[in-house]
Amino acid sequence: MKRALVVIDVQESFRQRPNWRAVSNPGIVDQVNRLVTWARERGDLVVWVLHSEPGTGTPFDPRSGHVRLMDGLKPEEHEPVLTKTSHNAFTTTNLQQILTTEGIRDLVVCGIRTEQCCETTTRLASDLGFDVTFVTDATATFPIPHRDAPEDRELDEILADPRTLQVAEIIARTEYALAGRFAAVTGTAALVG
Repeated sequence: MKRALVVIDVQESFRQRPNWRAVSNPGIVDQVNRLVTWARERGDLVVWVLHSEPGTGTPFDPRSGHVRLMDGLKPEEHEPVLTKTSHNAFTTTNLQQILTTEGIRDLVVCGIRTEQCCETTTRLASDLGFDVTFVTDATATFPIPHRDAPEDRELDEILADPRTLQVAEIIARTEYALAGRFAAVTGTAALVG
């Protein structure tokens, strides 16, 4: 085992938020499952990561019951399922220890949110000396309101605001920021063949 697939935050919490209807990749479970099947066939480790915000009363609060993998995703018994409370998958978990113990130096990253938890994990992994492949079409994100926009706006207002950063722009920016610096950027089909 030389490589690990790290599946970040593909969890029910996101489906419970109003902005789910604006997600860039509503079929992310299918893309992730293609990568999981490929990784398992190769004998690679699959690591599942969930995001938790205890005590917040949000869909990310474990008491909500939504801090669980989306339907259609199923870890095998030997595959680690980690819960993080930071944006990246390393800082508040033992991910680095698991990878080091297994002798893994190559990572494949996918999940939710493209520019946040996935990109942050990729950058940190690169800084830690891992070779990272970022599978863009197996990530998902949401429009980002302008920093000066009121916080209580409805999704339709956010989408109509010309200052909102749309998903295509977010994905492109992430690819530009990561490629050649922190990761090889690819698509699912190109990676799994």
